[in-house]
Amino acid sequence: MLESLVNPRRVEKGVWKMFFIGILYASLSLILAQVFFSRDAVLSKFSGLIVVTFCVMFSLPFMYYIIKKDEKEDEEMAGILSTWKIHKDAILALLWLFLGFVVAFSFWYVILQNPVLLNAQLETYCMINSPGSVDSCLQQYTMGGNFLSPTGGASYETNRFFSILENNIYVMIFTLIFSLIFGAGAIFILAWNATVIASAIGVFTHYRVHEIPLGLARYMIHGLPEIAAYFITALAGGILGVGFIRNGVRSKRFIHVLENVIILIFIALIIIVLAALMEVYLTPILFK
Repeated sequence: MLESLVNPRRVEKGVWKMFFIGILYASLSLILAQVFFSRDAVLSKFSGLIVVTFCVMFSLPFMYYIIKKDEKEDEEMAGILSTWKIHKDAILALLWLFLGFVVAFSFWYVILQNPVLLNAQLETYCMINSPGSVDSCLQQYTMGGNFLSPTGGASYETNRFFSILENNIYVMIFTLIFSLIFGAGAIFILAWNATVIASAIGVFTHYRVHEIPLGLARYMIHGLPEIAAYFITALAGGILGVGFIRNGVRSKRFIHVLENVIILIFIALIIIVLAALMEVYLTPILFK
């Protein structure tokens, strides 16, 4: 089984290895969707979700391992610094995994030149950035479309900030709920965001391979903090769920875990706001 080829325990010797694992899993996911589903009259309409589903199946062993390992250590520690010390390796490992996802999805999406592969993700991109004109956005930014630069003043930036912040908090809440219900289930939302960013990179680069590094730089400036917040939220939800099952609600250990979970969510909220500010006010200055 492909998802079992890599032992999660080996990652402890170097979290950067998750980058290459992310590239492997994302590449396999996109290529499998291209080969088996892109020409199907019905399933091709859901190619974007199929890609994410493959990616999730590959990644589940890592998520289960990380959540269980961190919850056990979380029962013994307290305070912001101690909480960060426990979870920093897991968060960094997941960030490397996500970065591998984005690099591979962006590369293969542009190379394969198949607009069907990330169709739902492009629509999501348009809903976030052009909520009042999604259809025209799709027509403009689909492969082969007539690309135009968006215009707007301070009012546009303010509205966009709140639109992005609302969407990010919405994703954060669902990440928490998914990780509570299904433990490692939050990887679905995280893989989904990797594909959305890949579609955005395709738009920014006009689907040209040589501009992918510039596109990665543009979206990773605010994307990495944003995704870090989602990972922190996912860990918090997974740890809370495992802590409840292991110790019960009335246990002192569960209360201890709950306190650390609240700290993690608070940190994630601060990062989400900062990431939205960077996306609206900093990134456009650096990449006009």
